[in-house]
Amino acid sequence: MAKRSEMEQRSGAAGRFGAVRWAVADSLVIARRYLTHIPRIPALVFFTIVQPIIFILLFSIVFGNAIRVPGGDYTNFLLPGIFVQTMAFATMGTCVGLAEDLHKGLVDRFRALPMARSAVLVGRLLSDTVKNALILVIMIVVGYIVGFRITNGFFPALAGILLLLLFAFAFATIGAWIGLSMKSVEAANMAGMVWVFPLTFVSSVFVPVNSMPLWIRPFAHNHPVTATVDALRGLFHGGPTLSPLIKSLVWCVLITAICLTGAITTYKRVSSH
Repeated sequence: MAKRSEMEQRSGAAGRFGAVRWAVADSLVIARRYLTHIPRIPALVFFTIVQPIIFILLFSIVFGNAIRVPGGDYTNFLLPGIFVQTMAFATMGTCVGLAEDLHKGLVDRFRALPMARSAVLVGRLLSDTVKNALILVIMIVVGYIVGFRITNGFFPALAGILLLLLFAFAFATIGAWIGLSMKSVEAANMAGMVWVFPLTFVSSVFVPVNSMPLWIRPFAHNHPVTATVDALRGLFHGGPTLSPLIKSLVWCVLITAICLTGAITTYKRVSSH
């Protein structure tokens, strides 16, 4: 009763705007909690950073002279794709993290506090977006070491980075919905991984879509990973940009709207049990 009374006072005193401000403040607190928790798990930090670096080195050095791409520079062709792939793979961390929070009882403990119910979900998404931004910085530095260059100017490059973060947030909502829907952490781990691999490998990340078999090109051309990779290449290096950029933005908005709504609905259902 005391918790309910305090929550009613906080939301009722300031009206709807006060409730939104309260939810934002609580979400930022939870996001900070997740971010401060990351350095306490060195192995997680290490493998989160090492995996994209391995992809960069493996494909740029081993396959760089074997794959022919438009423009002839495979490193510049590859790196935007690796950036997008890494943001997509980060979905698995969101998925497993929320599943662990749910099944270890963390959600129930937060429910006992006078805080916005959505704060755990939103805070997790915000913290994962910040973590992805840091990973992206590291990847760009490593990319420059192996020969990657952004040649289209500062502002298009900035737009590309913002697009990547929007893509990462949109895909994180997919992971959130899956993680909250699974009955166990192990199931969340598998469910969060199984759909990412075909989506990223059957795309323009590693090779031009036109080099693929005819029967698979329609799928490869028309999903969010290819749209975002193509938009990123245009923003970083010039070339066709507007059409893939619009497609990527539409995909990100649709995914966020659908999956965030699904995640919030699922979160309210499981946290009310």
